[in-house]
Amino acid sequence: MGSGSISRGFRGEFRQWQIIPGLREASPVMANQFSIFISRDGGTKKYASVLAPGQHEGIGKAGDKGISSWGWNLSGQHSTYHALFPRAWTIYDGEPDPELKVSCRQISPFIPHNYRDSSLPTAVFVYTLVNTGRERAKVSLVFSWANSIGGISHLSGDHVNEPFIGEDGVSGVLLHHKTAKGNPPVTFAVAACETQNVSVTVLPCFGLSEGSCVTAKDMWGAMVQDGKFDQENFKSGPSMPSSPGEAHCAAVSASACVEPHGMCTIAFALAWSSPKVKFCKGSSYNRRYTKFYGTSERAAQNLVHDALTNYKRWEEEIEKWQNPILKSARLPEWYKFTLFNELYFLVAGGTVWIDSLKPAADMENGHLTNIGTIDVDGNGTEVCCSASAEHATTGDCNAYYNGEVNEREPVHANFSSIDSTTLPERGNLNHSTWPSALLDQKHDGDDVGRFLYLEGVEYIMWCTYDVHFYASFALLELFPRIELSIQRDFAKAVLSEDGRKVKFLAEGNTGIRKVRGAIPHDLGTHDPWNEMNAYNIHDTSRWKDLNPKFVLQVYRDFAATGDMSFGVDVWPAVRAAMEYMEQFDRDNDGLIENDGFPDQTYDTWTVHGVSAYCGGLWLAALQAAAAMAIQVGDRYFAELCKSKLLKAKSAFETKLWNGSYFNYDSGVSSNSKSIQADQLAGQWYTASSGLPSLFDDSKIKSSLRKVYDFNVMKIKGGRMGAVNGMHPNGRVDETCMQSREIWTGVTYGVAAAMIQAGLEDEGFATAEGIFLAGWSEEGYGYWFQTPEAWTVDGHYRSLLYMRPLAIWGMQWALSLPKAILDAPMINIMDRIQTSPSARFSHAETGGIRKIATKAKCLGNSVFNCAC
Repeated sequence: MGSGSISRGFRGEFRQWQIIPGLREASPVMANQFSIFISRDGGTKKYASVLAPGQHEGIGKAGDKGISSWGWNLSGQHSTYHALFPRAWTIYDGEPDPELKVSCRQISPFIPHNYRDSSLPTAVFVYTLVNTGRERAKVSLVFSWANSIGGISHLSGDHVNEPFIGEDGVSGVLLHHKTAKGNPPVTFAVAACETQNVSVTVLPCFGLSEGSCVTAKDMWGAMVQDGKFDQENFKSGPSMPSSPGEAHCAAVSASACVEPHGMCTIAFALAWSSPKVKFCKGSSYNRRYTKFYGTSERAAQNLVHDALTNYKRWEEEIEKWQNPILKSARLPEWYKFTLFNELYFLVAGGTVWIDSLKPAADMENGHLTNIGTIDVDGNGTEVCCSASAEHATTGDCNAYYNGEVNEREPVHANFSSIDSTTLPERGNLNHSTWPSALLDQKHDGDDVGRFLYLEGVEYIMWCTYDVHFYASFALLELFPRIELSIQRDFAKAVLSEDGRKVKFLAEGNTGIRKVRGAIPHDLGTHDPWNEMNAYNIHDTSRWKDLNPKFVLQVYRDFAATGDMSFGVDVWPAVRAAMEYMEQFDRDNDGLIENDGFPDQTYDTWTVHGVSAYCGGLWLAALQAAAAMAIQVGDRYFAELCKSKLLKAKSAFETKLWNGSYFNYDSGVSSNSKSIQADQLAGQWYTASSGLPSLFDDSKIKSSLRKVYDFNVMKIKGGRMGAVNGMHPNGRVDETCMQSREIWTGVTYGVAAAMIQAGLEDEGFATAEGIFLAGWSEEGYGYWFQTPEAWTVDGHYRSLLYMRPLAIWGMQWALSLPKAILDAPMINIMDRIQTSPSARFSHAETGGIRKIATKAKCLGNSVFNCAC
């Protein structure tokens, strides 16, 4: 994860190259192949073939000295491909030799909770050969590789190949690639493991054209004749750099004799080292794997060695993780492998994982302003946010809180009094300047670096937050420390502002790039972390779903991990996010209103007044904020949120509940009464966080059954997923592109909500539509490139998209962690002490507390507490 990625298609082709962040080369590099050469005792039977079933474009040119001269003669009629990410199997049953069964097992080190090995850019290919004949078979497998990062990069020149003999029998070729346009260089390593039964030889350099010293045709001829390369090739040293227009390729051969009715295993590995990741505007960082392998490109040799010596352990860990799900009788078969295979996006979704990050506040151009000072006396006198020796109290924890604390009730923190004059005024966002330095990770034990993944390979924005809302279940379940790291990044962003002017395309108006208090839509494109909000269709500071989604995700993550230091750190951002939203409650009913434009993740679907989607998210956020406030000791804010929730819930049901489901919005447009599949997104998160339901169970089940009967079952009999909008007369809502689309990730989220509501059969049936249309043999062939959406007639939008990771929301619903099950139940009727009309921005000043949780309670805390 996060070190660049190369995908492998079911025919064995290496494609979807994403070595440079944000750049993707979809086409395969056809010189990158496995080939097999077989001879039988007596010499009467010989076979030679590329292990690539089917014909490929550009193959078969007469007289060509390149790869067309190879034996592309596998029909594929007896070959099968199986995938269970992060492993895949290709079985060649009697192809090309009828008496030899060949299988290739592909392994990538994607191992949940293993933050070291999962960052390594490597893959292993284990070939098992079974000789069913009566004669001994001499078998040679060749792994050929072009010095390329996809596209026509192999022709850019100045690339060098170099053979190596490593430890433990691992030998191969390093391919040093000098990337174009000033991008950091890349070194590939292709290798095989020599054993008592397997010998390894290499051809360090061959070309693809007639002018090459050694051509692809020469390489093939040598293998056909000898079944190996010259052992002296290991001593050849680095090749001459390639000239522009000239390709350098390499080949590694592993040979073994397989006795009659015997079996043999041959292991190859691929690794690459690209230690620097550089973004378009010049910021560069060390990739995560360099923490363990250093910053030399030659680390590829160590990576490929460790892959070949550790893959058996990796497989054991992968099987230990997957087997409980695979063996569950409760789960449908299609669900089991779709669940794992959708995880491909965490590698192939353009992910970047860096080791460390220079502070975003240190931008040279000064555009980004991190709120790192606090107004002491209202007269402009500022002090540093960090606790200095003269301002420090018991426990130098650098975390400030507002709130009345009931000392008699147990909470997950201890409190120390501080002088209230050193803190911002409660509840007034315009005067609150929370110290963003609190959000920095300072302890190595908690540091997993920083992680980015694209919204999609066509929508090149990092960590798009409204979509992460759906996808984040996968990270929370499998790599929770990465999930917390992403949430810290957004918490820090809440308290920052970027005043540069941006023109918004849909409305034609201008605004500033990042508004303080608003969650950014994304972490940027050209300079992530430093220049956020690459999205410029609408002004997302006016979107109504982003801030509630932040609060909901933070609380879910806080409840699931039990990480008090995380909760303490991000709480100022949670408060700021809630306070910011109050401006959208224009009639003082506690409920936010939409503004008559597509001001949420459905960014072409206009909303008027109160909406089921955003209003429900807001109700859920009020409850989550109240629950979190209690746990971090901000009792006053908890009471305020509870009073608002009482009022808002009543208004929500009055304006939207129609006796069967919640209307799309409270307006009077032609689609105001539409049935939105995602109408209970807030309830989905409420249940996912262990909080009490927002509505009566009867209303929840009625709404979800309506969605199932109309949005799911009226679309091809439930075989495509849930359409976003459906009129109550049974016709698809054709208001806009998105209302008539089926969103893959939203369908998974709706299915998760159904499972939580006790409608498990309906939930699996709903999600199965995505499998049938996207993953099954009868579907549209979207495997490992699941799109954001498709229409009823099968037209897709945005391949390789983040949101389908929401299938892990279903798994979360099926097996809630104990921490969630034990989450505190918030009774909104319990001891409401604030005025029902109280507003966040007019919260009264009261006792101010500083949370200083004991170090022993925090584990690897971000604090150095002497409590």
